[in-house]
This record gives sequence, structure tokens and C-alpha cells, in this order.
Amino acid sequence: QLVESGGGLVQPGGSLRLSCAASGFTTSYVAIGWWRQVPGKEREVVSSINSDGSTYTTPSVNDRFAISRDNNKNTVYLQMNNLDRDDTAVYYCAAGPLAYWWRGDANGMNYWGKGTLITVSA
Repeated sequence: QLVESGGGLVQPGGSLRLSCAASGFTTSYVAIGWWRQVPGKEREVVSSINSDGSTYTTPSVNDRFAISRDNNKNTVYLQMNNLDRDDTAVYYCAAGPLAYWWRGDANGMNYWGKGTLITVSA
């Protein structure tokens, strides 16, 4: 099970940190991370962290977003800075084989959180 928290309304230029608490499996053993989706568009990869600690963040946000993992808490985080209106979306935590993260194939994820809405607006 994956449970996200930390979403909400933020002004442009603001920051948020999302948390994803996992239960039933160990986050350090899998590839886990974040997707986002806006209405009418496909779900897209935002950032992932692999079992070896290597990370990937999509180029459009990699200068503003950073993923991290706390193995003691079995929790993954997404720090988002300098948010803009284009970041408005539902953000989902997910875990699945690394190959599907590379391909951006949401169908390959084994676990999904329910999602948390981030709205960037003045």
C-alpha cells in the first residue's frame, strides 16, 4: 500500500514536499517514485529512485524537483521548488519494475497510491 501526503494549493514560485509512505513491501528493494496526470493527458513520469539509490527526474523539472528516500521510515519524498502553473496535476506515488519507469509505462506499476492534487495558482 502507498499513501501520499503533502499536496495542496501553492502560489507560483512556492515549494511543496510530497511524502509517500509504503507498507507491505520495502521501498529500498524496488524502483519507486512519482507520476503526475492532468485531465485529458496521459500519466507521466516525474521522478523515480531505484533500489541502488540511483535517481531519475524528467528533464522538464529536474532543476526544481528532487526525489529522496528514508529507508528507516519506508517513505519516499518529492521536494518541489519554484512551482509553476504547469505543475498543477494529481501526483501519484507508484512502485514497479525499473524497465517500466524507463519506458514511461504506467501499466507496469505494481503499486499505486490514490494520488494527491497539487494546484499552483495565485
